[in-house]
Amino acid sequence: MTQIREGALVLADGTAFEGELIGAEVDVTSGEVVFNTVLSGYQEVITDPSYAGQIINFTYPHIGNYGVTAADDEAERPFCRGVVVRELSRRRSNWRSEGDLDTYLRSEGIPGIAGVDTRRLTRHVRENGAMPAAFGSTSFEQLTKAASSEPGTTGVDLVSAVTTSKAYEVQGGHFRVVAYDLGIKKSIVEQLSEIATVFVVPAHTTSDEVLALEPDGVFLSNGPGDPMMAGQVVTALGALLGKVPVFGICLGHQILSLALGGKSYKMKFGHHGGNVPVRNLDNGRIEITSQNHNFAIESGSVPGVTETHVCLNDGALEGLRCNDIPAFSVQYHPEASPGPHDSRYLFQQFADLMTSFHGSPK
Repeated sequence: MTQIREGALVLADGTAFEGELIGAEVDVTSGEVVFNTVLSGYQEVITDPSYAGQIINFTYPHIGNYGVTAADDEAERPFCRGVVVRELSRRRSNWRSEGDLDTYLRSEGIPGIAGVDTRRLTRHVRENGAMPAAFGSTSFEQLTKAASSEPGTTGVDLVSAVTTSKAYEVQGGHFRVVAYDLGIKKSIVEQLSEIATVFVVPAHTTSDEVLALEPDGVFLSNGPGDPMMAGQVVTALGALLGKVPVFGICLGHQILSLALGGKSYKMKFGHHGGNVPVRNLDNGRIEITSQNHNFAIESGSVPGVTETHVCLNDGALEGLRCNDIPAFSVQYHPEASPGPHDSRYLFQQFADLMTSFHGSPK
């Protein structure tokens, strides 16, 4: 019989939650607590590099019931600091399952805590904002100290921890697209490869190095943390705008906005889930979107653009299109994984933009 490992989660404001430790065995882990509302797709969430520096609190009460499979990994390894669940399923049932979630977390070095009142934790974060926390088997005093000393994600460079160390190529469609890896998900590369051969490059790649690859377009990926800490990418993008079509997603949207002169801010608790309603202002349609971001761009702060999408939950800016240069971006994740596919048309929109700029690919 498996021995129960007792532990606790302590927030930076001193709020505490008791639970059972799961996953990798550590005395203490710390990070910024955020909550995610997906009903399924927990493996894709855990392996999304955008969660670097964060502890993921799943609002859905039953996690792990269909196990894990390597095909659902969004990166080579998880970058999150830990996971919090109400109930960890001890039995898995799915024909695709290759293992259970607890064993997976152990093998990847990711600690977790189960048996937590995740509804109370979520309401606390909603009311007080995302904040640092720590959990583990050590004393309450040590957990409080670890939570208090955790810097969170503001002013922290997290992109350098998740970007690829060397460029690589993924064969695909007729176009040539250079994709900045700021924490890129596997599913995004798969979607891009349907329209282009994709050259995935590190975040520190210069504009001259990008242009040397003779791209038909440049893609700015999702990624973790504060866009103000991605200044090198913002500078490189500034030299590329107008020379090649640009498409940005999530952090990529924020970087494009900053390169155009916009302003970013940290949200109270961000958007993390697979059911966020967004209005397409071009046609009035409502798209149910997958989102994962704690920072956003101030509406009205970006000069020379048309704002194209807005979140119906809180009015946050969700997309824009440049008026005079071939570039556009969205704050959410059109590739989903997990989530609905309402917005996958945006990849074809990128292909259409490259066609209108260069002509049809040979």
